[in-house]
Amino acid sequence: MSKVIYCTFLKKEAEKQDFQIYPGEIGKRIYNEISKEAWAQWINKQTILINEKKLSMINFADRQFLEKEMCNFLLIG
Repeated sequence: MSKVIYCTFLKKEAEKQDFQIYPGEIGKRIYNEISKEAWAQWINKQTILINEKKLSMINFADRQFLEKEMCNFLLIG
């Protein structure tokens, strides 16, 4: 049986992540506050950003940019 949380992004009860999918304190907040559905929406947005801005996950500045965008998108931080 899946667990349900109040998703702060969707503003409703929704299915919780199966595990912490992002490291650190931000990851803990995502795990506790962001549902699978909301995370899927972010992954779609992230893919668009990576492609449009030609980001490289090898580049530290690009990863920092994506993390900031993720926090803004999911309204955490």
